[in-house]
Amino acid sequence: MTRISGVAVTCAQHDPADDRPLLRQLVLKVHSRCDLLCDHCYVYQHADQSWRSRPTFIRPETVRAVAARLAEYAGSRALESVSVILHGGEPLLVGPARLRDICAELTRALAPLTALDLRMHTNAVTLNRRHLDVCREFGVRVSVSLDGDRAANDRHRLDRRGRSSYDRVVRGIRLLQEPEYRHLFSGVLCTVDVANDPVAVHDALTELAPPRIDYLLPHSTWDSPPPNPAGTTTPYADWLLAVFDRWEQQGRPMPVRTFDSVLSTLRDGPPLTEALGLAPSDLAVIETDGDFEQADWLKSAYAGAPETGYDVFRHGFAEFAAHPGVQARQRGVDGLGDTCRACPVVRSCGGGLYGHRYRSGNGFDNPSVFCGDLRSLIEGIADRVTDRAFSPAVLGSDRLSWAQLELDRLLLRRTQEHLASEPDWADAWRLLLALDADAGTASQLDEVLAHPYVRTSLQRSLRGPADMARFLSLAVAAALRAGVPATLSWDQPSTRLHLPTWGTYRLAAPGRVEVTVAPDAFRVRSADRRGPDPEGDWVRPRDPGSAPRWNPLGRLSAPDGPLIDDADPYRDCYPAAVAPAPTRSEFTELLRRGYDLLAKNAGYRYADPDAFRPTVLTPLAAGSGLQLGSHGFGALGVSVDVTPEEFARELPRIGRRARLTALRETADLHRPGSPAGVLLDRADDGLGQGAHEEAARALTALTLLPESELTLTGAVLVARMWSQWSSVREVSRP
Repeated sequence: MTRISGVAVTCAQHDPADDRPLLRQLVLKVHSRCDLLCDHCYVYQHADQSWRSRPTFIRPETVRAVAARLAEYAGSRALESVSVILHGGEPLLVGPARLRDICAELTRALAPLTALDLRMHTNAVTLNRRHLDVCREFGVRVSVSLDGDRAANDRHRLDRRGRSSYDRVVRGIRLLQEPEYRHLFSGVLCTVDVANDPVAVHDALTELAPPRIDYLLPHSTWDSPPPNPAGTTTPYADWLLAVFDRWEQQGRPMPVRTFDSVLSTLRDGPPLTEALGLAPSDLAVIETDGDFEQADWLKSAYAGAPETGYDVFRHGFAEFAAHPGVQARQRGVDGLGDTCRACPVVRSCGGGLYGHRYRSGNGFDNPSVFCGDLRSLIEGIADRVTDRAFSPAVLGSDRLSWAQLELDRLLLRRTQEHLASEPDWADAWRLLLALDADAGTASQLDEVLAHPYVRTSLQRSLRGPADMARFLSLAVAAALRAGVPATLSWDQPSTRLHLPTWGTYRLAAPGRVEVTVAPDAFRVRSADRRGPDPEGDWVRPRDPGSAPRWNPLGRLSAPDGPLIDDADPYRDCYPAAVAPAPTRSEFTELLRRGYDLLAKNAGYRYADPDAFRPTVLTPLAAGSGLQLGSHGFGALGVSVDVTPEEFARELPRIGRRARLTALRETADLHRPGSPAGVLLDRADDGLGQGAHEEAARALTALTLLPESELTLTGAVLVARMWSQWSSVREVSRP
């Protein structure tokens, strides 16, 4: 036990029985007053007026208590990171010296335990270099409130003398964009007013080139509905969809969090804002006097709505997390009323912001006051992003494989943009373009690009730093397969130089290498002649004994059988851990017997030309069965202890899922968020498992959906599934 500022803190171990969602964000009110008088502010202009009794600024002893409590919680829950958002009022009013003291105390207490993400939400009216020097010292990322162009912003955001705040805010943003501070600029927060022109507002914000824009609905309840000057049915959806159209027209120049959240959840991803989606709340608020509060936007509901009765001097974050009000915002769909649970867009909407559901008499047990707007917005975005063009990939395996290859080519072009400034990449890119342009070598390049783990490396490189060594070795592999002479050099970060579709060459040491390709052979040596391997070895890749450092990949059975890939560094893309095969011959024999059983017991299924035929098989840890992962079409993870019987039984089922996943990657089958997605999964699983009645129920439900729910590609898929259902049912009858 330690004692900080009079607060006794015990760093207890996390109780595994405590399965409540973890708190990961703290809004810390460092100043309770503001230099603007915005007439839409939930702190000063709504039902709760508790700011009047709060200390003007947070005291040092309160900061120390907050830091100690949060450190206790982060340590006991083993949190990898926590975010602390400095808030107000206006946080800049604490001044640079106090701001530094606050950041220093939080960093001192938390940095040894977890990654501390410090942020600040500000109006930027008084933002200066002294503030930003503190932010730079502690890595504080800054978001700025601005409601659009001058006319839109000054409709609400005036100072206490009734003067415009626009020029001062823009001056603060320009300061944030100077080279020494640019990395601190997090984005712009804009409260929607439907009286403003949506395109003019968006254009004014994008002209400032913020890293992100966040459009916020005005805080409202059923007792105090949002403004609707035109009296239209869904004014806020109409306004936001006009912005969405403009954003699309611009080419999505920066993230817009509301739109990105809808797009994510429509594609089964996570919500990206607390205002949408079903993710449990992970937020705590602490006021300037140390009081714990629920989300501070609850102040718009009624006086005292966010209160908990807890404070940081007597209570910890674990106690706060157990508060009924906090738990009410962590129940997901179970915390919603019947109307919301039955809504087709509930996964994206999540009932909207909790505070927007309030109505005196029954509290928060209501749909959002923006219910119609949210549904119209989500369905409008879904309609706009659905590609209804017919995809031939639905018609057969060859066309699906071609569509998958086109996707790989698109991802490679995008990766090339990341690598274009790298000096070693230019030669590799020229080689790839030459191979692609020659009708005699393009198919060999395609064979390498189609390797499923090439997709994994492309996707990871687009999400993070591009793995240049991977794509230099890819170019070598393609040249080798095409028999085209080439020489490439690069910095190889490990001793395992893997050539996709071929195998792995073991280096004497990491470092700069030179790889020379000749017809049917290649040589790897140190680019520096004084390096550990100045001469290198000539390797004939199809000959396992041609060089002691070369370990080629094996194939199952026939020359065109699937690769047994237990070496590609990007094969770690499965839900289960990868594992080396006990011995290649043993693993190969197990798989061969599995294929023999499949041909014997389910030959009518596997004889189908559209049946899934893996191109790559990778051994996985014992007990993992058959698995699909995050890779291109054709890969399958197989447990080292799988039985031939299990392999033969599960391959048709998981093969159907692989085909459906691949088709979804290359074509839209239905409107995002549609119930058709789940029904297609059920129909596909039913057909794969021989559950005819389950498949028929799902296919019937798909057939009865409104025509707009399925694209033409999706409708053709359903028709083909019906045909497969009929065929399988006929074969399986006694």
